[in-house]
Amino acid sequence: MDLLDQFIYNFTHNLFKPILLFFYLGFLIPILKVPLEFPPALYKALTIYLLIAIGWHGGEELAELTPDNLSDAVGFMLIGFTSNFIIGIAAYYALRNMTRLRKIDAATVAGYYGSDSAGTYVTAVGVLVTANIAYAAYMPVMLAVMEIPGCLVALYLVSKMRHSGVMDENGTMPGEPGYDPISGKVKEVKHHGQSQPIFSKKVLHEIFFNPGLYLLFGGIVIGYVSRLQGVHVTEANDKFFVVLFQGVLCLFLLEMGMTACSRLKDLKLGGKGFIAFALIAPNVFATFGIMVAHGYSMFLDQPFEVGTYVLFAVLSGAASYIAVPAVQRIAIPEASPTLPLAASLGLTFTYNVTIGIPVYIMLTTAVIQALPVN
Repeated sequence: MDLLDQFIYNFTHNLFKPILLFFYLGFLIPILKVPLEFPPALYKALTIYLLIAIGWHGGEELAELTPDNLSDAVGFMLIGFTSNFIIGIAAYYALRNMTRLRKIDAATVAGYYGSDSAGTYVTAVGVLVTANIAYAAYMPVMLAVMEIPGCLVALYLVSKMRHSGVMDENGTMPGEPGYDPISGKVKEVKHHGQSQPIFSKKVLHEIFFNPGLYLLFGGIVIGYVSRLQGVHVTEANDKFFVVLFQGVLCLFLLEMGMTACSRLKDLKLGGKGFIAFALIAPNVFATFGIMVAHGYSMFLDQPFEVGTYVLFAVLSGAASYIAVPAVQRIAIPEASPTLPLAASLGLTFTYNVTIGIPVYIMLTTAVIQALPVN
C-alpha cells in the first residue's frame, strides 16, 4: 500500500469511527437548532475522568520503562517543551503578518497555539488504539509538559507590551483602532520607574496548578505507584479507567462538537487572514513536530513508534482551550476572550480530529521511509 492509498484508508476509516461520528452529531446540534444543552456539570465530570484516565494509563506504562528508556523520555520532554515555546513565538509573528489583530490578541492567540489540547490528544489516542497503532508510554507526560510553554509565551509577550508604558487600559497599542492615548498616558505615568513582575504568584499558581495539569499529573503518579506494586493492584481500576475510556470519550466529543460549531461565528471578527491561520497553523506546526521527533529518534539511533510521532505532531499542532484560557482570565483580561477560542476550537480542533490525524500518520510514514533510523 503506497502513501496515498494509506492516507485514503486512514482518512476514510478515521472519519467514520464512533468517536468522530459523535463529534459530527454534536456539531450538527447548533446548525439544526436542536433544543439540547449539554449539562456543564457532566462536561466537567467527563473532563475530570479523561484527564485522570490518561494519567492513570500513562503512569502504569511508565512503571514498565527501563532506566535507559526513562532518560530518553525526559530528554524528549525537554525537547517538547522547547519546541512548543518556539511554536508560540512563531505563531505570534505569523499572526502579526497574516491578520490585523491587536498585538495583545495576537500574543494571546499565540499562547493558545504554543500550548496543546487535551481533547485533541485523547481523540488521537482513541484513533490510534482502534487502528492498533502503538505509541510510547510516556506520551501522557508530554501532554502535561507541552501545555505550559504557551502560557509562558503569552505572558511574556503581553508583559513586554505593558512595560512599554503606552498600552491603554483596554490593551490597545498606539496605531491600533480604538487606541485611547489618555489612558495610555495615565498608565505610562503610573508605571514609570516601577519594575512590574512578569509572572505574579497568582499567575504562576494558575499555570502549574491548574486543574487540568493537577489531575493529569495526579493520575500519572497514582498509576505509576500502583503499577509498581503489581498488575493485581491495578487490574480492578483498569476496568474503569481503561475499558470505559472509549465510551466516555464519545460523550466528550459530542459536547466538543456542539462547542466547536458555536464558536465558528466568532471567526469573522478576526478576518480572512485569521481563518487562514487557524487552518494552516496545525499543518505547519504538526509537520515541525514530526521533524523534531524524527531528529531526536535519529540522535538516539532508536526508531520511534508511528503513534509517538502522531501524538507529538498533535501536541505541536493543536491549540489549548482549557489551560491558557484560565490563565488569560487572570493575567490578560484585556485580550479578547472569543477570538482565541474561535480559532482553537472552531477550526483547529475540528480540522485536527477529522482530517489532521490521518494526514499526520501519512507524513510520519513518509518521513520514516525517506530517512530510516537503523
